[in-house]
Amino acid sequence: MLTKENIADRLMQLQQSICVALEQEDGKGKFIEEKWEREGGGGGRSRVLQHGNVIEKGGVNFSAVHGELPANIQQALKITESKFFATGVSIVIHPSSPLMPIIHMNVRYFELANGEYWFGGGIDLTPHYVNVDDAKWFHTQLKNTCDAFDGSYYPKFKEWADDYFFIPHRNETRGIGGIFFDRLKADVESKTSEGKQGLFDFLIAVGETFAPIYLHFMKLKRSLDYSEEEKKWQMLRRGRYVEFNLIYDKGTRFGLDTNGRTESILMSLPENAGWFYNYNPTAGSQEAQTLELLKKGIDWA
Repeated sequence: MLTKENIADRLMQLQQSICVALEQEDGKGKFIEEKWEREGGGGGRSRVLQHGNVIEKGGVNFSAVHGELPANIQQALKITESKFFATGVSIVIHPSSPLMPIIHMNVRYFELANGEYWFGGGIDLTPHYVNVDDAKWFHTQLKNTCDAFDGSYYPKFKEWADDYFFIPHRNETRGIGGIFFDRLKADVESKTSEGKQGLFDFLIAVGETFAPIYLHFMKLKRSLDYSEEEKKWQMLRRGRYVEFNLIYDKGTRFGLDTNGRTESILMSLPENAGWFYNYNPTAGSQEAQTLELLKKGIDWA
């Protein structure tokens, strides 16, 4: 029988394997680990790598927390049960080079005391400069992972990511999207899954897709030269990333509202970002072309 303890243990293993892969490819940076306890119940293992050869700042965090849900979270989730357990792995990698993309992944499991549960998560990519071939390759990897479980997953979860990773006040997507899913449980699963175990297998498959994808980009772009102008653009795009995470991201809000560890929750923010007043890229430039591609509904795969 698949238990919440089994799920948490497997997610800890996932955290470990991803950290090892990133350290090996970076060649310099090492993850610093902090174990922490949550006052309301549970805790986690935060790992952060800074100032590596490729990664400027990256976090690979694991948590398993439990306790009482605040009333506002119960209302947001539309549940009446207050006792919860939540575990997951959350990753954000900010590279030094503006020619390499930011990547985010989250895989998580949520369970209530009354037995209700669900899985959630996804992977999305935020290039500072959108390269069409890279975008197609990235989405193809995610589609392959989804298709191994259910042919309906990729188009459904891709659209969900387009809608979720959108910055309304900028009228642009945070990046090129990816897949995003939530409240995935056995009573709404596909016919090809086998109950809760099948959904958990899918969750782990998504998690195991992360390292091969990002190592591909590390190998491909780590040695490319870039200009000061491209670095300035990177700061602007990081600023957009910060705006989304602090204003719209539900994971950030959930962590703060449930008295999670602030340093771990805000791990997703870059070390440096920029906001230049009324910046408008030159018509026809790479920067302008990137803005043209930060839209919902592009069929990358």
